Amino acid sequence: MSNQLTVIDEVRGAITKMGPEFKKALPAHVNVERFQRVAMTAVQNNPDLLNVDRRSLYNAAMRAAQQGLLPDGREGAIVTFSGKAQWMVMVSGLQKLVRNSGEVSTWSVQAVYENDTFDYTLGDDEHITHKPALRNRGSIIGAYSIVLMKDGERSREFMDVDQINAIRNRSRSGKSGPWVSDFDEMAKKTVVRRHSKRLPMSTDLDDLLRSDDDLFMPPAEQPSQEPQNGAAAPTPRTRPTRLNTVAAAASEQPDDDSVTIEGGEVIEHDHIDQSPQEHDSPI
Repeated sequence: MSNQLTVIDEVRGAITKMGPEFKKALPAHVNVERFQRVAMTAVQNNPDLLNVDRRSLYNAAMRAAQQGLLPDGREGAIVTFSGKAQWMVMVSGLQKLVRNSGEVSTWSVQAVYENDTFDYTLGDDEHITHKPALRNRGSIIGAYSIVLMKDGERSREFMDVDQINAIRNRSRSGKSGPWVSDFDEMAKKTVVRRHSKRLPMSTDLDDLLRSDDDLFMPPAEQPSQEPQNGAAAPTPRTRPTRLNTVAAAASEQPDDDSVTIEGGEVIEHDHIDQSPQEHDSPI
């Protein structure tokens, strides 16, 4: 118990130290202190986050700030996946950002359960009728998305649970993470992603919809690492992003006096190893 409290205090200290960076990333209407409180509540409510790669946890929090969303389990959530923390935008967060973009009038996304009254009709008079059961809704059987565009055009998409599970089964993360802990939310996100392919979207919104591709995409084929013509294979080199530099400093946390974050840059004092560090950026 005391060890867990020590870890929580360490994470709280890092999130507090990253306050100036959060403030720069957040939109004006989101208070940085509130964001930090919500982020810490998310960690305390999900103890598994205390055991993941710490740098990934701070990156996930920063991603939430960059998108102007709270990791409160409604707009978005910080989830565990393959030993790391990952920021996952919830459908409510997507709807909020889409509304703010002004590209659509309304976007409704719902899950359908076996005891609901539901009818989906295709053809010339396409429509969806859905009356949720007030209790004992049963197992999920599908999810749908309805978009009303600014010009009055209405667009619909429905996927049954077999289609959703087909996507899950092809995913490299289908047996872990939010596909297991938050299946209903993943079902709704699956139909949103499919529907978005038929909708006019800005680049920013399309990038947002693809921000958690790892949760949907099949395993990538590994490129051959064999050197050609006897030459040694070159070592990949990547440049750390500004965000990763900040998150890396927070994750190390040697002590309060050894690392300072100023203007988004890490200032390392003399007694800290100043050799350059290179790593792959997740964003």
